[in-house]
Amino acid sequence: MNLLYVQYPSWIHPTIFPESLIEKLSFLGLFRWYGLMYIFAFVTAFYVLRKVRREGALDTPTFKASDDDLFSFIAWGIIFLLLGARIFSTLVYTSDGDVNYWRKPWLIFWPFRNGKFTGLAGMSYHGGFIGGLLGMILWCIVHKKPLWKWVDAMCVAIPAGYTFGRLGNFLNGELYGRITTAPWGMVFPGAERFSKSLDWVKDFASQCGMDLAADSALSVNLPRHPSQLYEALFEGLFVFLIIWCFRKKKPFDGFLSGLYTISYGVVRFVIEYFRQPDANMGFKLGDKNGELYTNVSLLNISTGQILCFLMILGGIAMIVISGIQSRRLQKQENK
Repeated sequence: MNLLYVQYPSWIHPTIFPESLIEKLSFLGLFRWYGLMYIFAFVTAFYVLRKVRREGALDTPTFKASDDDLFSFIAWGIIFLLLGARIFSTLVYTSDGDVNYWRKPWLIFWPFRNGKFTGLAGMSYHGGFIGGLLGMILWCIVHKKPLWKWVDAMCVAIPAGYTFGRLGNFLNGELYGRITTAPWGMVFPGAERFSKSLDWVKDFASQCGMDLAADSALSVNLPRHPSQLYEALFEGLFVFLIIWCFRKKKPFDGFLSGLYTISYGVVRFVIEYFRQPDANMGFKLGDKNGELYTNVSLLNISTGQILCFLMILGGIAMIVISGIQSRRLQKQENK
């Protein structure tokens, strides 16, 4: 029987150090690939932003940006990004079985559960987007720098770094997609299993070339879309190339900010059809009780897709507002 799917690599573990070493030195278990990917993301974003700065994108007739300015700008953005990502994740995406953060908000940044260190598991991109944007706005106000010019520069750097964030999700074996018969479908160890007695499971397994009789277990782990890799490729590299190509051709400051917001929103909206929705959230529009594991209807809209649609509208608003501001400045300068 030909296998029409891929097994999740057995050598990949969330922790950087092997389990045998962690058993001897437990603190090594705190070092995870996901956290390392965040570091790679921020470093990559800095170097891309530095490249943009050297091209003169942040200079004005009376000011020339330095590396210190970039560090300060990024630091504000990162701090607010992490705050927004964590708060949004706990207050919007928390399942009923977890802590009720609305009633116990002091636990949002508490890294212990039942006396054990668990870290701050759970970050939301949309919350990070809002928080990071707020941080950049506040930095520009405090340091009296042109808002759209600096946000545009950061929007060139963000998708390059974002790629590493999604690779971190893949290394964690989380945020996988819906089940699929595509030959690149992947069996993730931590994914929900399905009873072998169900007819649709038998049919699906047959299409994938899975031999249910070979395993004595009563349930089976079916192949899923590696949606983390889709996002790393399209929301990261693809969007980065779009913004990179327009960085020297933007008609006015603020255009790249809107273009990034729209581009990400559109790409993420499409990929959400392949990504597994949160079981406790389900679909917000369409058949709210529809099948979460397969792509049944394009009219079944998830929470993430609603947020992406709002991003698209927000990106359009950015372009319109910044365009109007640019024209007003030009008229004032011509007078």
